[in-house]
Amino acid sequence: MRSINRTGPVSGTGLVIAALTATLIALIFPIWSYADRSGTGLDSLNTQSVPTRFGPLSGLDREFVTKVRLAGLWELPAGQQAEERGTTQAVRTAGGHLVEGHTFLDTRVRDVAARLGLDLPNQPNAQQRGWLATLEAAHGTDYDRKFANILRRAHGKVFAVVAQVRANTRNSLVRELADDANTTVLDHIKVLEATGYVDFDALARDAATAAPPPLTASPAPPGPTDSPGTPVPVTPSATYPLPPAASRGRS
Repeated sequence: MRSINRTGPVSGTGLVIAALTATLIALIFPIWSYADRSGTGLDSLNTQSVPTRFGPLSGLDREFVTKVRLAGLWELPAGQQAEERGTTQAVRTAGGHLVEGHTFLDTRVRDVAARLGLDLPNQPNAQQRGWLATLEAAHGTDYDRKFANILRRAHGKVFAVVAQVRANTRNSLVRELADDANTTVLDHIKVLEATGYVDFDALARDAATAAPPPLTASPAPPGPTDSPGTPVPVTPSATYPLPPAASRGRS
């Protein structure tokens, strides 16, 4: 049998060099590809953040500010309604906490939005309007039960958002707003549970099967913005006329 003695790039030495080169490329490529590609979490954070004198304002920060305003737009009238239509003192008390808490938070979020130059919504979203319609159609004990469970489910979901924002925001105004929202939301969760109508099994099933929530359209970055116009109240109330959303930054 003849021995094969080849030279050139396919020789033993060439194969070793080629293997070493391939290994080096394999080690370098993930670093290069991650640093260069778009769509990573860090890339999204950087591209969606805008500078402000209170610290960078991220897309999640702006979404959070919008959600705080939206919460007040439907939970204030829901709280007023519960004060009037609740059949137990516990339900009426929960309604009073909603009114008091969201009156405070609405004032806070409008101030924060004005200082950051953000527009705010003036009407609840379609899902929130549906919840209000469900409550409007309910009566007696059925009303109490639906009020407690709809509001408790909504507060549980926003509680997780508040925690995420509070833990990660780089903006001092948003951080302070998250502190206030955390205190208010936790208070509301407790008084809603104190009604005795909350179905905790249903809450657990809902959390286990829920799809990721759709993103709320965040308001425009700081800068010149159009006035949002006159607010459209959800349910006219003589006891609490909802103030208009702030739309322009101020010192």
